[in-house]
Amino acid sequence: MAERLTDEAFGGAGAAPGVSVTQLSERARFIFRDIVDSYLTTGAPVGSRTLSRIGGIALSPATIRNVMQDLEELGLLSAPHTSAGRVPTNEGLRLFVDGMMQAAEPTPEESTAIAAEAQRVGGSLEDVLARTTAVLSGLAQCAALVVTPKAEPVLRQMNLVPLGEGRALAVLVGTDGSVENRMLDLAEGLPPGALEQATNYVNRRLSGRTLADAVGILRHEILSGQAELDQLTAGLIESGLASWSRDVAGPVLIVRGQAHLIDAADLDRARALLGELEEKEALARLLDRAREADALKIFIGAENKLFALSGSSVIAAPYRGADGRVVGVVGVIGPTRLNYARVVPMVDFTANRLSRLMT
Repeated sequence: MAERLTDEAFGGAGAAPGVSVTQLSERARFIFRDIVDSYLTTGAPVGSRTLSRIGGIALSPATIRNVMQDLEELGLLSAPHTSAGRVPTNEGLRLFVDGMMQAAEPTPEESTAIAAEAQRVGGSLEDVLARTTAVLSGLAQCAALVVTPKAEPVLRQMNLVPLGEGRALAVLVGTDGSVENRMLDLAEGLPPGALEQATNYVNRRLSGRTLADAVGILRHEILSGQAELDQLTAGLIESGLASWSRDVAGPVLIVRGQAHLIDAADLDRARALLGELEEKEALARLLDRAREADALKIFIGAENKLFALSGSSVIAAPYRGADGRVVGVVGVIGPTRLNYARVVPMVDFTANRLSRLMT
């Protein structure tokens, strides 16, 4: 048996079992490539007569049909019930992407648009990532997504505002300019002036610290008797810091361009995909596979259970921080008939620009 096609080139999930490009004759490779190219362009099944009219194929429709039948038996093509033409299966698309696709570089216009947004000054890091992702979405005509790096906020100040009825509003300001509000329940028996005392303590002793460091210092000073806070007031401070820490503990998933997924010709698939995009936690786990692989990955159709219903593809690439470690993932989601040769290098280029942004 011929050597099985590996997925090292683009980090894919594997080709059709037991099938490799080297197993296909030159004629079969030529016909298969033309079927895939036509399908990715039009989304329509490709028939033997259509292929026989293509200038590069000097074969009769009957000969082409025989080759198409062989490719179907290998699991690389399928025949929709409503058409005599063939479309590539997920396994066929995987074989094409891993072993036959010739990726093109992004055009100068595409590169300039992505790079300009990635280096534009203004807004938080999350804003820059969101804007860059929106540009990628427009260029690829897909939904685009980015997982922001996991960054621990640094506290600038905290203000505690009484609201009555045993509640207070904690206003937490980070050194990056972010402002978060948290509702806190006040413990019974809280001493008068406790909110002001807690605010003064935080801003005097804990400003400029990460949340973890701030909580650690607070606990140490309480145990050592240095905090000059009663137990209830100290608990109030810790509660405010802990509520912020929980909400920002994980990376943020940003999705842009869902409107590109609405296909009037296939509304059921579009609805299914939009529903799948609501599964943010599952989607983040999927993208973590690109982070763990340390390289661009392509998921085609049912290769991932999350998109088994809609039959969609995901192209995702990690980007890195100043120390070279992976800090996030950027990618696109669309129908399986994506223009992989164009979109793959576009995603890869975006990841490289985001890596440069992080350094």
